[in-house]
Amino acid sequence: MAKNIALQLYSVRDYAKEDFVKTLKKVADIGYKAVEPAGFWNLRPTEFKKIVNDLGMEICSSHSPWASNPAILGEAMEIADAIGVKTIVCGYGPKDFEDMDAIKRTAENSRAMMEFLNRNGFSMMQHNHYWEFTRLDGRLKYEIYRELCPGMKYQIDCYWSSCNGTVDPCSVLKTFKDDIVSIHMKDGAYTSCKSCEMKNGYLDCKIDLLALGDGELPITDLVPLIPERVPCLIVELDYCDIEMFEALQRSYDYLTRNDLAVGNK
Repeated sequence: MAKNIALQLYSVRDYAKEDFVKTLKKVADIGYKAVEPAGFWNLRPTEFKKIVNDLGMEICSSHSPWASNPAILGEAMEIADAIGVKTIVCGYGPKDFEDMDAIKRTAENSRAMMEFLNRNGFSMMQHNHYWEFTRLDGRLKYEIYRELCPGMKYQIDCYWSSCNGTVDPCSVLKTFKDDIVSIHMKDGAYTSCKSCEMKNGYLDCKIDLLALGDGELPITDLVPLIPERVPCLIVELDYCDIEMFEALQRSYDYLTRNDLAVGNK
């Protein structure tokens, strides 16, 4: 069954800071069926939810707030309740996966947050960038982390999981399939990183991100591997080589034209 097309609203942050309601309407006009907020731009969460629903869209999950430690989870649960989601997202920076000691500390922090949320009727999922898919002693750091953090659910960003073309993103979906509850999809040009310099195990460059279908990510191979439990395919473009709404329209058209996901139009 085809997934619904959703948008991570971080993609349109430059428009949202000027007029968030107008921006949401433009997203709905393209045909996106759901959104994942990353900030509410001076709207109350309940007001945001009403506007989104009135535009014919749903809230599939939220990146606001971003859970980083147990001290902020009370606020996170209040916002989650207000917008009607039961899963709270976390994520970490490069230094949190720098070496084995860092990975162990990160896993310990995550386990503490998971335990607290589970006691209160919520679950947790983790969002990745590319640094979790660099290697330590020949193993993917995220696989090591997963062993240290049993019970964590994952929001896999397929493009970042490829670690700029050095990891097979299809193999990542197969490896993590039992724990994947959400998917992000972006696209880009791996070749833009071929001459980039590695510093402390991380790429020191800005990757060329493109509209879905214009880059090198094997999207048509990835979509059939997305677990059935995942309701949405979430488009996220941190930035793009063309105007953002043009990129979001092209990404939507690519997904619907190829029967990879469904929208409202």
